[in-house]
Amino acid sequence: MVKRAKPRARTAPVEMPGFIKPQLATLKGKPPSGVQWLHEIKYDGYRVQLHINGESRKAFTRNGHNWIRRFSVIAGAFDIPGQAIIDGEVVVIHEGRTNFSELQAELAGGRQDRLLFYAFDLLWLDGKDLRSTPQLARKDVLKELFDAHGIEAPALYSEHLTGNGGDMFEAAAKLDYEASFPSVLTLLTGRSARKPGSRSRQSSG
Repeated sequence: MVKRAKPRARTAPVEMPGFIKPQLATLKGKPPSGVQWLHEIKYDGYRVQLHINGESRKAFTRNGHNWIRRFSVIAGAFDIPGQAIIDGEVVVIHEGRTNFSELQAELAGGRQDRLLFYAFDLLWLDGKDLRSTPQLARKDVLKELFDAHGIEAPALYSEHLTGNGGDMFEAAAKLDYEASFPSVLTLLTGRSARKPGSRSRQSSG
């Protein structure tokens, strides 16, 4: 008699976390030297954490308030199945630069047509917590998500540079932004796992 194999136990679905306290920047006087750094533009806007869970959408501010009604158009740009938690910045571009006053005016008027969301991190994807994954690897997966699903404005992938911090401002003009910026967010490429509530370096320019 052939013994029947026991049916495999079903794996319980991994519950998607709620609001994740964001990692914040620490101001430094100048960019660090060395090739082990990742540099991103520090936008002048509202830090927003998008939570996508099937048909559900939430948009948390840095203090954990759900502003999905204010950012519904941005959330709708992520027409993707499954789950994702995407960290980024909501901005308004005015005269070639992000402008916080213009952003506040748009929100005060209940408008969303000028809002843009620069996505710079992916914390969760389809049941997998990515916070312990190195920053560069998370950004690679985020870029793949954008490309695979044809995600377009008002959602934009935030580019980055790696290498010596002193070269960042010179090379920044090659990106799709204006050549002058108020600040740059800098992270170590080798060990930059996401630590909720911790601080990374922010270099002024």
